Amino acid sequence: MTAPDLRAPARAIFAIGRGQYENVGDLILRRQLLAWAVPGAPLHVYVGHSPEGYDEGLQLPPDAVTYRSLARWYAAGLREALRGPIGYLFKPGELQLTIVGMKEHLVVLPLLAAVKLRGGRAVRAGVGSRNFAAVPRLLMQPSILLSDLTLWRDVRSVAYMGRGELAPDLAFGEGAPDEVLTASRQRTRERNALVVSLRTDLVPPPYPGTGWIEGVRRYADEEGLEIWAVTQVQVDDERTHQLAADLDAKVLPWPEVADHWGQEVRLRELYRRTAVALSDRLHVVIAAHTEGAVPFGSLTDGSDKIERHFAAIGLDGVSRDVRGLTADEVVAALRAAEARRPEAMDRLLEARGRLRARRDQVRRLFGLAQAASGEREHASAGQRGS
Repeated sequence: MTAPDLRAPARAIFAIGRGQYENVGDLILRRQLLAWAVPGAPLHVYVGHSPEGYDEGLQLPPDAVTYRSLARWYAAGLREALRGPIGYLFKPGELQLTIVGMKEHLVVLPLLAAVKLRGGRAVRAGVGSRNFAAVPRLLMQPSILLSDLTLWRDVRSVAYMGRGELAPDLAFGEGAPDEVLTASRQRTRERNALVVSLRTDLVPPPYPGTGWIEGVRRYADEEGLEIWAVTQVQVDDERTHQLAADLDAKVLPWPEVADHWGQEVRLRELYRRTAVALSDRLHVVIAAHTEGAVPFGSLTDGSDKIERHFAAIGLDGVSRDVRGLTADEVVAALRAAEARRPEAMDRLLEARGRLRARRDQVRRLFGLAQAASGEREHASAGQRGS
């Protein structure tokens, strides 16, 4: 049994809520992590010059303090840290292990030192590495050593950093209630959509071949599914329209970086009736999965990102390199994915249980009130999973 932490509760929680404003996935991760600090101490969140729809999507409690200025947020954090114990939450998501990408982990060191000096605690959760170079790893060590808990979202990041523990990606905690996911172990007639979304931020942006196009159309036709091309990252919107034209699909676009909350609501409404979601975007397939769709990593660049994040919840073989596949091979791959529907839902439910345990661990670490019957939980585009 874990010994109780006798340190004083955190008087406030400081966190960076800023992310890629054009990316609904960044919003999902930050909302879930910030919800871990509720109920308890007031939140102090740096959001930068965020659009209104982004702030709405964070679903912060009424007593949260938001900051447009990083300097003012930092100064407030130092003042509060020197007055008594506070909590610090590193922003979740993918770490670009470059000097620019590691800015938070270097600039925050004086603040972390002040937090620790006065008995505060720091948590890094829901983080994974994008690159795996040696020098940035060494530069990360001071902030890791000053953290009370570090949770990486994939095995490769855990092994690379050498410190910290494995926990599921935070986005697995969002979406439909557990009972809906349990019922989704069997596909119903209401799941009549096949979702497709592809990224355009690679140079040059790859595009599937004619075998993939024909295979996706044939599978949808044989299964009686509507094909939907969707945009979850705004820079992909032009590619979404290209996919819609090639697949004779319906479109859920996102033409401008605005209305983040509304876009997520629209996407989740579609995901709730999606049978299979195909994407090379990690958080497209995770978000659809958390609404009961079968995830399928459709890759044209050889990336292992989707595979290793799903491996962290015990679901291997989610991704497939579709370059050069024939239409028959694409259809077979989609049928094989759908056949694993019960397993996919079971692993997701297990991941949510692990995330709930981690949430409670973080709340205990900060000395926050534990979740209880009737406590206020944040709203979400769907029901909260943790």
